[in-house]
Amino acid sequence: MKFGATLLASMITAAALTGAHAEPTLLWETEGLATPESALPVPAEGFAYVSNVAGGPLDKDGNGFISKVSLADGKITEREWAKGLDAPKGMALAGGKLYVSDIDKLVEVDPKSGKIIASYDAPGSVFLNDVAADGNGHVYVSDSSTSTIWRLADGKLEKWAEGENLKFPNGLYVEGDKLIVAPWGAPGTSGQSPKAANLLQVSLADKKVSDLGDGTPVGNLDGIEPDGDDYLVSDWVAGKIFRIGKSGKAELLLDLGQGTADIGYDPASKTMFVPLMKDNKLRAYKMQ
Repeated sequence: MKFGATLLASMITAAALTGAHAEPTLLWETEGLATPESALPVPAEGFAYVSNVAGGPLDKDGNGFISKVSLADGKITEREWAKGLDAPKGMALAGGKLYVSDIDKLVEVDPKSGKIIASYDAPGSVFLNDVAADGNGHVYVSDSSTSTIWRLADGKLEKWAEGENLKFPNGLYVEGDKLIVAPWGAPGTSGQSPKAANLLQVSLADKKVSDLGDGTPVGNLDGIEPDGDDYLVSDWVAGKIFRIGKSGKAELLLDLGQGTADIGYDPASKTMFVPLMKDNKLRAYKMQ
């Protein structure tokens, strides 16, 4: 007993020194979705928006839709709450509207009715992906294929930043005067996996791009959500979820299989919502 207690104390001490966190606990799993790409929890309303590609990620087929899923138990309350989209992916709420990326346009949806209010074309874009909003009502959307970030301001969607230093941006999160970017990483050569990347930060004032931390490659990053001083980040290709600190150091939390997409997070309840694109599922995890 004494040895066991000593060993346990040593393990706890080691975990504290390394900054390790306990594995998240699965709360529920929802089936019946159609290539779910992104989850956006709305805790005040008790549900999450879930974007469903419902086909190929570049197919302009009108099959895409947004579901509403209960945060409490994962029940799909409205499967096709908003319809008529092509391949919806990232989402953000701003100015009382829901903004959704849809291949080469940013779509504005009425969060009360699910009706499409407006659509903003992004000429030359190929794969609009994640969406984020700042405190001034500006909406940012990443184009992961062209290393471009677009911004909607004053009713106009325009290129805001572009260049190889964005490393094919995917996940976006506005933090103060910076846009935190989770990049996919440069495509690999024929027959090889894409090159891994780590988080970037872009100044909202002058658009200067820099590594967040030491820039040590982590993976082909997708969703990003803040959790205290760290970020929860998914890797679509490897199917992993990491906790990444501001130093750039990554800690593996979950290994769920390829297709682990754009996560959502409710910091108040410490619950993470994970779309599994290839399995047509959404999972909720309690963070420790």
